[in-house]
Amino acid sequence: MKWKKLGHIFDPSSYRFFNDYSAFAQSPQALVFEDFVRIYFSTREPDGDMFKSHVRYVDMTHDFDMIDVSKDPVIPLGKLGTFDEHGIFPFHVTRTNGGLYGYTSGWSRRDSVSVETGIGLSVSHDDGVTFERLGDGPVLSASVEEPFLVGDPFVVTRDRQYMFYIYGTTWKEGPDGVSERTYKIALATSEDGQTFTRHGRVVSDVMTDESQALPTVFEANGRYHMVFCFRDTFGFRTDPMRGYRLGYAYSDDLVNWTRDDMALGFERSDDGWDAHMECYPHVFEMNGRHYLLYNGNEFGREGFGVAVLEAT
Repeated sequence: MKWKKLGHIFDPSSYRFFNDYSAFAQSPQALVFEDFVRIYFSTREPDGDMFKSHVRYVDMTHDFDMIDVSKDPVIPLGKLGTFDEHGIFPFHVTRTNGGLYGYTSGWSRRDSVSVETGIGLSVSHDDGVTFERLGDGPVLSASVEEPFLVGDPFVVTRDRQYMFYIYGTTWKEGPDGVSERTYKIALATSEDGQTFTRHGRVVSDVMTDESQALPTVFEANGRYHMVFCFRDTFGFRTDPMRGYRLGYAYSDDLVNWTRDDMALGFERSDDGWDAHMECYPHVFEMNGRHYLLYNGNEFGREGFGVAVLEAT
């Protein structure tokens, strides 16, 4: 593949989403309209010495010029004790079943470890300006074989809905005494977009203790392509060599995937906002071309950029 970076298109620092604090626009995901593109992302609200994640959007022209930024979150956080009480990140919007579905990755805090996640479902009745939950519980969460950290949904609609997502395999205590999580990409399918059958892992590892996140899938030249990000379990917050970078796999049937990171053709920049990390990718089609949204350093603290696919 050959990708051309078009630049850093959104920086949240000047918008003051939470009074004087404004940073992070994580996991940008696009919904294309006839004359503009709406890009959803997750912000961080300070909450003591922790954060809560809220979903907003920015509307842009098809040339990625700014039109408007939402002033309020598109969906409230969950009720007390629910799976998405402390945050929603990422937020995947898709046109399916004659409607506009928003699949959420909900976060709730734990005592022994930092977080637990699950996948929820919401629907919009106003072209994606706001979303309402179908219920307070998740549509996909922990199971016997996927014991925790189910999240990062991305749905492809063909003969049915194919949901690519992640689940946790281990929590391990690191050299600094902090427990870190490891997670893998899996597949589930559905006839109605609400009840899912799990099919297990689909992407192989290239290193020991690899975490895989944010799968995004598109079709080009008769083949399905998956872009995701991966990192080491430990040291990923401060060491660029252990931090997130982009991975790639391909498939002919959406079920069986072959990993080939070198074929992606997408490298970190030499300097600037995406020189130390590239993460949380999202590929979408607009006007016959494929675009890749992604976050850079510090997990999207400085917002996101975009690249266009020039050749597969």
